[in-house]
This record gives sequence, structure tokens and C-alpha cells, in this order.
Amino acid sequence: MKLRSSNWFGRMGKDGFIYRSWMKNQGIPAHEFRGKPVIGICNTWSELTPCNAHFRELAESVKHGIYEAGGFPVEFPVMSLGETLIKPTAMLFRNLVSMDVEESIRANPMDGVVLLCGCDKTTPALVMGACSVNLPTIVVSGGAMLTGKFRGKDIGTSDLWRFSEAQRAGKMSQEDFEFAEACMSRSRGHCAVMGTASTMASMTETLGLSLSENAAIPAADSRRKVLAHLSGMRIVDMVKENLKLSDVLTRPAFENAIMTNAAIGGSTNFIIHLLAIAGRIGVKLSMDDFDSTHIPLIANIQPSGKYFMEDLYYAGGIPAVMKEIEKFLNGNAITVSGKPIADQYKDSECYNRDVISTIEQPFNPVAGITVLKGNLCEGGAVIKPSAANKALMQHAGKAVVFENIEDYKARIDDPALDVDENSVLVLKNVGPKGYPGMPEVGNMSIPKKLLEKGVTDMVRISDGRMSGTGFGTVVLHVSPEACVGGTLAIVQSGDTIKLDVSKKILHVELKPEEIAARKKRWQPPSAVATRGYSWLYQQHVEQANLGADLDFLKGSSGSNVLRDSH
Repeated sequence: MKLRSSNWFGRMGKDGFIYRSWMKNQGIPAHEFRGKPVIGICNTWSELTPCNAHFRELAESVKHGIYEAGGFPVEFPVMSLGETLIKPTAMLFRNLVSMDVEESIRANPMDGVVLLCGCDKTTPALVMGACSVNLPTIVVSGGAMLTGKFRGKDIGTSDLWRFSEAQRAGKMSQEDFEFAEACMSRSRGHCAVMGTASTMASMTETLGLSLSENAAIPAADSRRKVLAHLSGMRIVDMVKENLKLSDVLTRPAFENAIMTNAAIGGSTNFIIHLLAIAGRIGVKLSMDDFDSTHIPLIANIQPSGKYFMEDLYYAGGIPAVMKEIEKFLNGNAITVSGKPIADQYKDSECYNRDVISTIEQPFNPVAGITVLKGNLCEGGAVIKPSAANKALMQHAGKAVVFENIEDYKARIDDPALDVDENSVLVLKNVGPKGYPGMPEVGNMSIPKKLLEKGVTDMVRISDGRMSGTGFGTVVLHVSPEACVGGTLAIVQSGDTIKLDVSKKILHVELKPEEIAARKKRWQPPSAVATRGYSWLYQQHVEQANLGADLDFLKGSSGSNVLRDSH
């Protein structure tokens, strides 16, 4: 088999001299360039991405595996997205990172790729970019933190939202609030709950892009390094087998991921990222494919449940979950192992029924993602019933409208705000184009004056997203967004909004002629960005129901490089 890297390192004459000589300044012996599969390790390590701060160490384990299998590892960096630090939102840069990954892989002498992913957007960004090149590729996730410990109680990122509301309501001291910071983030790794990072790790495992157990092994567990080592070994064989991303990412693989995401109570962000990945690899997927309410919640993990990712691993991990729902899965879908995905869960066992229940007696019969339709969201909207208040699943209330994030922040705690527990909070212009970047602000805080009365949940609607660690009766991803003139744009305070999750309806009670008249009077907001990447993003980003990718990035360009560099 002719290796792709031989177009660089197998050259004779001037070009071959250049390609090899400068690599040798790193102390690499000549035999490494003679017919060994070159494996790129795409590393999102950064101290500004604390979830991924252990990745240089993890990359070494991958290298050991590559060397053992007879490959030649080359580690390279790409832009890293630290969800907790990046402003205005890491989502703005997901597509930029995907471009970085795609061009870095295509332009360099790689035969296969290992993607080191962890924090929320690093996983979909790397997978999207790799899909557009379509080389043999395997994913190694960084793993979740150990469960936090605070005043004798287990805590994780989902508790942040509870602590914040308690502190705002005067029920938690500032001292305790600050003390909880170190108690929660006490080890390497990403969020300890089924937030977006853990959902993405689970997604890669259920898509077949990683070895079994990738999703749930804690970052601090030595078995995370073992998995990295084994993944390094496996990618060398994948190159020899020419097992590419397009061989793994088939329609059945996407369906398996959707079903499992429902069973684990995964993040609503899963929808946007999976749609974008499908768009890159050429699999037809729509919002309607994500309506998975027939799958019960069997993983009792925060924010929909009680336990943490560490507990999920000890209980059997994603293989045990898939074993429970196997009748809903396509077991013949091929994984990076070269074997059907059923091989990853057929012999799995559950070791703790409090953490992973049976499908006959699920932890929560209401699960999955509900895709809503109606005059308020012609392109769709989503809600996660397992994280919502059952009493609000059918609700009608008067809208309290915030035109943008600044308006919301200025008025949400105003004692004069005309709001009660039956109101529906509406936040506009936080969608892909409107913010830009679609931030995680959908789970708006409860107005302070209602918190003080004991109100803990309200119906909240926006064209933005919500952290996978968040919870509440929150309607997200309203499409078309307000910024482009969707019906959300013309909703006014006092309008009645009706939510019926069982009937999958989100409706503003306005006559069609009134909606039309308001849209005729509507004026689009001024563009936030006037230059650079943010401007490019606003010009080309697609709506949430299409995956919020840039329109010119959908599909692929393959791995061929048309011209030489010298």
C-alpha cells in the first residue's frame, strides 16, 4: 500500500531533501521516514482550556501506542476552545477551529489522525474538520473530572446553577459560594456531569469513532492513558486497512448516537454538533431525526439525574447503556475497531442499577429531545424534557421580552419588572447570526423577586443555546432566529405564548395577519461585527436547525493536495 506521506518523505531530489532534512533537526532518525505510517496527533492542549490542560501527557500515551504498532507519530496544535474563558462564546469559533483542523491535516504528510478532544467545542470542531479530509481517524477524549466534594455532598457543574440562584436569593453566603469553586473542580478533566463535553465524548463512542469505554473513564484514572495507548496502536492498523471516517460515519451510526443520547440525557448541543458533522460527511440528517422521546432516560446522571460521570464509568459506562437499549440500535454499524458496534456492548454488564436502570423500569420514562414546531419556530426548536419541570410541560403565559443580552442583564433583577411565576421569559438576538455565535444563555436566571418567593423554574425561550450542564423548562434553538426576521423577532411583552411538549407545539397566540404586519414593520438589528472572522461568520453561518456551520464549509475537499510547495 502506498502511503499518503510518501508524497513528502518518499521523494527523491531537492523536495525530498527539504521535507526530511528539516524534520531531522528534531533528532528523528532516517528510518522513521522509510515507509512507516505517519500519524498526526491533533492536540487541543492549552492552559486557557483547563479541561484539556493534561493533553500533552495524554499525547505521550498515544505516541507510545503508535510507536509500538510501527507508526511514526507527529503531534501538532490547533486552536483550542476553552468554554469557561472564551468570549463572546466558544461556539463562535467552532467552525474556525474546524477550518484549522481541515487545512492542517490536508496540507501535511499524514496517513492517519488521532483527535485529542475534551472541552465542549473541541470535539465537534475536530471531527468536522477531519470529516472534510476523510483520512483514517480515531478520537481520544480527555475524560471527566472526579466528582466534586463540598461540605459532605457530591457536586458537579450542574450545581453551579443551583449555587448561583441560592446566592442571589440570599440562601448561600459569598464565602461558601467561593469555597465551592475549588471543591467542584478538584482534578484534571472536563465537567463531571453529562454536560456537553461528556455528551460529545459519548457521541464519539456511539458513532463508532473511538474505542469502547472512551466516554466515561475519568481523566484522572490511569485507564484513560491505557485507552490513549491502545488508540495509538489502532490508528496504525486503520491506516493499513484504509478504514476512513466515511466508512464509520454512516446513517445507522448517526441513528445509534441519537438513540443513546436520549438514554443518557445528553446535552441539547448534541443536535447542532451532530447536524454539522453530518453535513461534512454527506449524511442526510434533519431536526426531525432527533425527536427521540420513545427512548426513556436510563442513565441517572446530572443534570437530569443524581450521579456523575465517574459513577457512570463504575456502573458499566456507555457499553452498559447501549446494552440496555440494544433493540433500538443498529448493531452492525462499523466502528474504528473494524468490528460492528455490537461487539462493544454485547458482553457488557451493569454494576449499579441506581446509576443505569433497565429500559423496562427506567429512571425516568420522559427523556430524549422533543423537537417543537409552531408559528414561533417554523424551522424548529428543542426542549430536553428530562431536565424540565413536569408541571410546565403544558403551559400558556404572557411573554416578558428581552430584546438582547444587554437588555436582559439590565432588567432581569429590576424590582419593577412586570413578571410573575406564570410568565414566559423570551430572549431575542442570541442566535448564530444575532450574537454572533449562539451563546449558552438560554437557561436565563429566574428574576430575583421571584427567587425570593421560592420560584425555581419558569418557561424560558430563546434562539440561543444552553449549557449541557444546565436544566429547567428551557426552549432553545428557535429557528429562524430573531436576527433574520423569524417570528421570535416580533414577539412583544404581553403576547401569550403556548408550550405543549406532548403535542410538540410552540405557538404565539397572534393572528397570521398580525404576525405579517409586525414583520413588515420589523427592522433588522445592526451587524455586531464589521471585519475579521466574526464578520465572515455572520455573513455565512447557517441557522441552528442546519447545524450552524458556515455554508461554504459543508461537504469536503478530500485529502489530495493539488500542488507542491517548492
